[in-house]
Amino acid sequence: MGNTLLSATKKMTEIKDGTTAFFENFGALYAIEILLFFGLIYFVSKVLRDNDATKLMVLYWIMLLAGGCMHIFDAEIMTKQFFLFYAILVSAVMLILFSVEVKKYFWDVHKSSNNPLEKILGGNAEIRSQEDTERCIGNIVKALQNMSKNNVGALIVLSKGSLPKQVLQSGVTIDAEISTQLIEGIFFPKAPLHDGAMVIHSHKIQAAGCFLPLTQKTSYPKEYGTRHRAAIGITEVANVISLVVSEETGIISIVKQGNVTRYADYDMLMDALKDYYWQEMPLTDKKVRR
Repeated sequence: MGNTLLSATKKMTEIKDGTTAFFENFGALYAIEILLFFGLIYFVSKVLRDNDATKLMVLYWIMLLAGGCMHIFDAEIMTKQFFLFYAILVSAVMLILFSVEVKKYFWDVHKSSNNPLEKILGGNAEIRSQEDTERCIGNIVKALQNMSKNNVGALIVLSKGSLPKQVLQSGVTIDAEISTQLIEGIFFPKAPLHDGAMVIHSHKIQAAGCFLPLTQKTSYPKEYGTRHRAAIGITEVANVISLVVSEETGIISIVKQGNVTRYADYDMLMDALKDYYWQEMPLTDKKVRR
């Protein structure tokens, strides 16, 4: 017992001495290393959070914390250089899993903005109220339910600014306020744009009649037609949410990251749209919602 206590005391003394020495020798190089290290952790955590990978984000933190503890308590095995290599390797693995989503942070695929305010507000300089957001959500849900009752096929993509440029160019630019009547009119059978996908970005219908890449996976049910395969395919290559109404059955489905949730009811649609607009809303509206 005495030896264990002595060993623990010695270890704490070593940690204290090491911490003191670190701050005594603290310089610009250390500051840069720390900023880059935490910048990497922040970026990886943001990518995981934005893609609903909360469990993976927690695992990422645990792995980094475990490596940090090993470095503190046994610097001979986990040296500083090895710990940095370990942290970079773990971060790289996480980013590779979401390589498509990472590209959107470095490459604006459909427009370039020189307006600082627009960049701060996530690509939309026009600040909207919470009432406007609730109106948009209500109009989308009502349109989906109406089309479901009448077995009108529809495919709506909720974009976060990560759609490939060619997808938007394949359709017709709308740039109109969201309304139930406009959504139903676009998907009305025999309408010129009803076979394509509608793209909603923030509070506006950005485009309609867009062609989407089809999923190449064969594990999905055979009853999934072209519309469902397109809804799945676009979520595999871009950070978006797809809402699908089956023309044959009227069933509404929600697609996220290739995962399909069928038989979406009112509450499920509201939750999906609130999650989307919660990420898209400017900071002023987020404060109001809290």
